[in-house]
Amino acid sequence: MNTRRFFFLVVLALLMANSVLAQTLPVRGKVVLRKADGTTVPVADALVEPYRTDISKGKLPSAKTDKKGNFAFAGLPLGQTFALVVSAPGIKPEIFPNVKAGMEDITITVFEGDGKRYTEEEVREALSKGLTATPVTGQMSEEEKKRLEEEAKRRAEYEEKKKKVEEANAAIKRALDEGVKAFEAQNYDLAIAKFEEGIMVDPEFEGSAPILYNNKAQALIRRAVGKYNQSLSEKNPSAKAEILAQVKQDLLNALDSSEKAIQILSKATSTDANVQKSYEQSKAKAISTRVEVYRLLFKTNTDTTKTEQAIAALQEYEAIEKDPAQILKTRLGLADAIRESGESQTPIAIYRKILETNPDNFDAMAGLGLCLVNQGVISQDKNMMQEGLNILQQFADSAPENHPLKPSVKSAVEYLKTEEKLTPQKTTRPTRRRGQ
Repeated sequence: MNTRRFFFLVVLALLMANSVLAQTLPVRGKVVLRKADGTTVPVADALVEPYRTDISKGKLPSAKTDKKGNFAFAGLPLGQTFALVVSAPGIKPEIFPNVKAGMEDITITVFEGDGKRYTEEEVREALSKGLTATPVTGQMSEEEKKRLEEEAKRRAEYEEKKKKVEEANAAIKRALDEGVKAFEAQNYDLAIAKFEEGIMVDPEFEGSAPILYNNKAQALIRRAVGKYNQSLSEKNPSAKAEILAQVKQDLLNALDSSEKAIQILSKATSTDANVQKSYEQSKAKAISTRVEVYRLLFKTNTDTTKTEQAIAALQEYEAIEKDPAQILKTRLGLADAIRESGESQTPIAIYRKILETNPDNFDAMAGLGLCLVNQGVISQDKNMMQEGLNILQQFADSAPENHPLKPSVKSAVEYLKTEEKLTPQKTTRPTRRRGQ
């Protein structure tokens, strides 16, 4: 194995994966209009503006309610406090204070009015006077009084729930921040522990758990790669075996973290396009990480039993990846890792797929030829050996002399010529597809 090249590629992939630092959570709610008769109806197309109240000035992009009065912000920063200001034609502007990232059950009640929209100065002046919700004026019926009492009760329950959410947000943010700092300091033991600590606050919450699971997987991969490199210089067989067992466990745990992120996000849906997009991006990251973990299991030779699962993971990755260059890199990486682990049957289909669209890819050409030859020798299939020889000869004639597989290919060609008495036959190379 070219260890130096392997380690460089793994580290590069991990550095590119530093969306480890996401620190936002969604905020969702609804706006309802309380009419004079005490009934409520959703307010469509109302403007909802988030003003920061933990600092003296600042406002994030606004949202609008849908036909059912629902609104959503894809991600508000953890640790910040906001007041949501609602305005719409025919209603009084309403200020809803003390909003934090992760609150997803907000109900803002508004009343009929002149349709005014507050300026930021007016919002901050009202907040400085302790303004909360618009009071109900006029004579109230017993039924309306009862409804308002119920609403007050719901508000109290909501405040209690909000307090718990705030505490959870603070715990998640603290764990995430400390985990990221540890990750950047290459203290992967601490990073893993901190990301796990954040996960345990709410293991099923789609707004934070998948991010933490993805981060945990990256830290586990980094630790596994470091241990694997350590094993390469270990002379004591029992000590080396112990290190490799730790590598395997870290990679299996990374696989489990990726799977959990995928499972949570497979069930997560949102009517807000931005929120849904963030879910899909996190899921795509987890799917990509999962394929990389399978590659490392084969590359490190710590678990070569998961061929079928690896191929299924690759296919799911191919279905969501839009970049042909990334698909090529991922296919080739997994095929090479499986081949280097000693399995020659499974990579054949992957190499063929690569060569359909990249007929001049020397890595795939050599990989396919070597797998065909090895599988042909195992099964004593002369036709397979012949096809492998033809491809290897094509590689030997056209690949650069410094290609790392050149010596292996020359050896295989010589063996087939002398021991199997085969002669290379010229083949028609696949036509390059337009645009490839």
